[in-house]
Amino acid sequence: MTDGSNPDLLENQFLIAMPQMADSYFANTVTYLWKHSDDGALGIVINKPLRACVTDIFEELEIEYNIEEGHFRGQQVLAGGPVERDKGFIIHDAGEAWESSISVTTDISICTSKSILEDIASGNGPENYLIALGCAGWAAGQLEQEISANAWLTVPASTDLIFSRDFDEKAQKAAAILGVDLQHISPDIGHS
Repeated sequence: MTDGSNPDLLENQFLIAMPQMADSYFANTVTYLWKHSDDGALGIVINKPLRACVTDIFEELEIEYNIEEGHFRGQQVLAGGPVERDKGFIIHDAGEAWESSISVTTDISICTSKSILEDIASGNGPENYLIALGCAGWAAGQLEQEISANAWLTVPASTDLIFSRDFDEKAQKAAAILGVDLQHISPDIGHS
């Protein structure tokens, strides 16, 4: 978690892919940046749903769920990034800590343990959560270079937007935090 000593760190920020983003994986994405240091950065794409839903994850991991099936059927699993695609990452509201929970802010934690999924399945999990397969990672200095090249717009993260299920509108709503309309940004790169 950021202690505030380095204002250049971008933890708890959204990275919004700019229209000129060359990488097709990240086109039109919003990534929640949860770790950033001189060694690199880690984030989770929060608006790229897969065809899988939460019950598919439960069934794959042989987790019984006690809540009516329809409750989880509508909750899509996200493609969190191209790194460690077979690993699950759960962004959840802070409060209770599960095995492997990492506190990002006083409101947000990230977890990779099966125990949080078991608690979600039984109705004892966090109130707000997103489940993603994979994450996004940048080597030392790589993210800073991409931001300098206008590949990303950085925006302070919003808890409500993180947990919103309106995936199609997340990029526009994240940009609106800064008063930016993505539809009015030219895909042509330029520096003044």
